[in-house]
Amino acid sequence: MSARECRPGPHEVRLELPAAHSATALARGVLRKFAAGEGVAAADLDVLDLVVSELFSNAVDHGGGRAAMEESDLSDDVRVGLHLHAADGSWTLSVTDQGGGDPAEVEPFLDPKTPPDLSDERGRGFFLLASMVDALSVGRSGDGLGLEFVARKRASEEP
Repeated sequence: MSARECRPGPHEVRLELPAAHSATALARGVLRKFAAGEGVAAADLDVLDLVVSELFSNAVDHGGGRAAMEESDLSDDVRVGLHLHAADGSWTLSVTDQGGGDPAEVEPFLDPKTPPDLSDERGRGFFLLASMVDALSVGRSGDGLGLEFVARKRASEEP
């Protein structure tokens, strides 16, 4: 699997991974280890794991990866970018894709106060994520090729 990683500065790590589901475990593992080293509490690491999994999977399914299971299933070099900043027990995660999309179409699903239609087979992921973090937003990716999701979590108090 071809992964590109760079540490742009203190408290930050960036990854660029193939837009394939097989890369999800790598993304989770690297980001969890990094965040743990930056002092993120165990409970908040578990939230980070779930957020990484859901946002990465969403990028693979809807952000240009065409639900590829393996990197060999991709017809182009489609990537998912991840950027994690972790400091003082808090973290901010950005996940970017290359699948186009309109942020305005996704924003209504990011409101933790508006439950999804339970008769729909899908569509609960963003609602659940939004209820687990302090902020979840979507915008156009910096390169204009897709969307960027940003999740923020303040440090929680350990029991």
